[in-house]
Amino acid sequence: MKLTGLLCLVASLIAVGAARAADPSYIGGWKIASAVAAPWADPQRKPDDAERARLLGKIVLFKAKEISGPRPLACARPQYKMTEYGADMIFQGAFDEMQRANKKAEPGALAASLGFASDKIKTLETGCEIDFHFVDDTTAEVGLDNTVYTLKKQ
Repeated sequence: MKLTGLLCLVASLIAVGAARAADPSYIGGWKIASAVAAPWADPQRKPDDAERARLLGKIVLFKAKEISGPRPLACARPQYKMTEYGADMIFQGAFDEMQRANKKAEPGALAASLGFASDKIKTLETGCEIDFHFVDDTTAEVGLDNTVYTLKKQ
């Protein structure tokens, strides 16, 4: 009986440890740290400085069943899905569209200009029309209104 109890305890501890290890790395707070004009943005159009000012410095909080933060990043019922995309598919395929319009615009080089070092880019799909692309475990980027915002894990 004692051995059975001990085995159950060990199995429970292993299960708890495995559950913690499986916690998604994106859960938690992310600060909107910087913003740059998106490579696909029309250089003739002035960026929306009011929108940048409203978002910069704000926290986006990823929870299991909610994303809280400023509009349009907040989401009441996200359906998280972590996937990997090539550079041609991030930012809703904007780099691929640029390449088709201008043969000199190579998606890998455009992604590298924003800090992406790999040809496989981890992307968090939220089901809320906004995708978050991870440069690394503590840096994510999101494209909004011809601006790329960089978020830093807090």
